This record gives sequence, structure tokens and C-alpha cells, in this order.
Amino acid sequence: MAEQDPTPEQLAAIAAENREEESSVNYKPPAQKTLQEIQQLDQDDESLRKYKEALLGNVSTTVADPNAPNVQVTKLTLVCETAPLPLTLDLTGDLEGFKKQSFVLKEGVEYKIKISFKVNRDIVSGLKYVQQTYRKGVKIDKTDYMVGSYGPRPEEYEFLTPLEEAPKGMLARGTYNIKSKFTDDDKHDHLSWEWNLNIKKEWKD
Repeated sequence: MAEQDPTPEQLAAIAAENREEESSVNYKPPAQKTLQEIQQLDQDDESLRKYKEALLGNVSTTVADPNAPNVQVTKLTLVCETAPLPLTLDLTGDLEGFKKQSFVLKEGVEYKIKISFKVNRDIVSGLKYVQQTYRKGVKIDKTDYMVGSYGPRPEEYEFLTPLEEAPKGMLARGTYNIKSKFTDDDKHDHLSWEWNLNIKKEWKD
């Protein structure tokens, strides 16, 4: 049976339903401090000093490219156990190319989004992954994922969203345009990119 596009009225109803599920959090970020300032606080408190060392690591061994941004988002991966091939976007290259290609996702499968990123120099607080989903130019969903606060280290961090289920049904099939942003408490736009998700009846339809 041929796929049927949703009407503008149906898209508007989906968008209205998702807006009702969005909630705002009254959160006031703490004052920004450099890594050195945090280390120098409470130097006389041995237990606190050891706790901060365990939390932040040995900062003297952290070597970062001075020209690199403090936060580098390197990769987005759709984690799906039933996917026949890895679904990964390399975010260190040409982001414009992602607008011309699509991930294929089988309808109804469960998946998570994994964001890989690095923190190079200073602690960053309140990292957040924001995702807006559009269908035929209509915004039908917006989700904010709280990632947390992280200190610098040579290794990458990974953040996994909660388990989600891909839309299913004849009206759900088709291409979704997704606008993603990695930001923080201070509203720094660490990286913004667009990509497409194509929901199909089968992995290879």
C-alpha cells in the first residue's frame, strides 16, 4: 500500500500535543569559575581536596590544543540493536552535507541517541542537547536533554538519551528534518547541525 502523507491539520495536531508535553524548568546556573579557582578553594580541607581531585582528575596532565574550542562535539550515533549497519554522523567535518542525506530507521524500533564530545580546558556546567523535529516544514516536536557538567580530560565523554520508539504507521512514514544544538547554562552554542531521519516500513524498503 502506498504511503500517505499527513495533512497540515494532522501535523498541527501532533505539534500541539507535543507542546503540551514540554515543561519549563526554573533553573538558575551557578556563577562561572575557572578550573584553577575551583582547585584553590578549600585547600585546607583534605577530604574535599581529594574529592575534587577524584572528580576533576589530575589537571596538570590534561593537554589541549589552545586553538581548539573548550567543548568539541565529535559524533552523533543512533544506537539501535536491530539496525543492519552503524548509524553515525561525524560532526568534525562538513556539516552541510548532512542536509542532503538521511538515516533510514525502521518504524516502531527502539533506539537511543548517543552524543560524543570532549571538554578541553575549563569545566562547563549545564550542558544540554536540544533537538527540534520538523515534518514538511512544520515543527512537530522539541526535546531538551540535560547532559550535565563536565571537567576537561583527554578522553571523550558520551551521553545517551533515554530509550525512544520510532514512529510507526502509514502516516508516520517519511522524512523528518531534525535541528540539533549542543549548548549550556551560559547559552553558548557549541555546535548546531541539521540532519534527516527517514522512517520506513523496513530497513531496506
